[in-house]
Amino acid sequence: MSRVGIYGGTFDPIHRGHLHVITQLFKKDLIDQLLLIPAGQPLLRSSVPTASGEQRRKMCELALSTLPEEIKNKVCVNPIEILRTGPSYAIDTVEALHHAYPEDELFLVLGADAYAKINQWKRIDELKDLVSIICINRPGYPATGIDIEALDAAATSIRQGLSADVPEIVAGFIRENGLYDNQ
Repeated sequence: MSRVGIYGGTFDPIHRGHLHVITQLFKKDLIDQLLLIPAGQPLLRSSVPTASGEQRRKMCELALSTLPEEIKNKVCVNPIEILRTGPSYAIDTVEALHHAYPEDELFLVLGADAYAKINQWKRIDELKDLVSIICINRPGYPATGIDIEALDAAATSIRQGLSADVPEIVAGFIRENGLYDNQ
């Protein structure tokens, strides 16, 4: 039996804070493998993603390529939500992954910001029956989970040009595709 982490997010764009979380999950031996899942149509965000699902998927793949070999071999980008039409609900994704990984233990990785809204999620009681939750403390939010000395990085600041907290390979993709120029 393997411990499979599910780390979903808009990843608009993925940044060094996300990569730090991924690295710490393995360094703290919380999971054996990780599925990075860009959200399709996130419902609890105030705006739709700027980058397309395919662009966010590609940025995730590029960012993962910068991780140390012993970690990147245990992480993959799963496009399940960006390939699905309609809203992205964690329960739908977890049910599908539960069938794909029937012998494994599933862990849903959430930042403290997402965890604060968990009671608004669709079919939350069923979701909690299917996964264990790993809550990661984030700067600026009440400490309710695991302290990994999270980086104070935010995709909003990157989109607004106020931060460059992305790996250079991702920054190149952003420039080449003219993403976030009009934010």
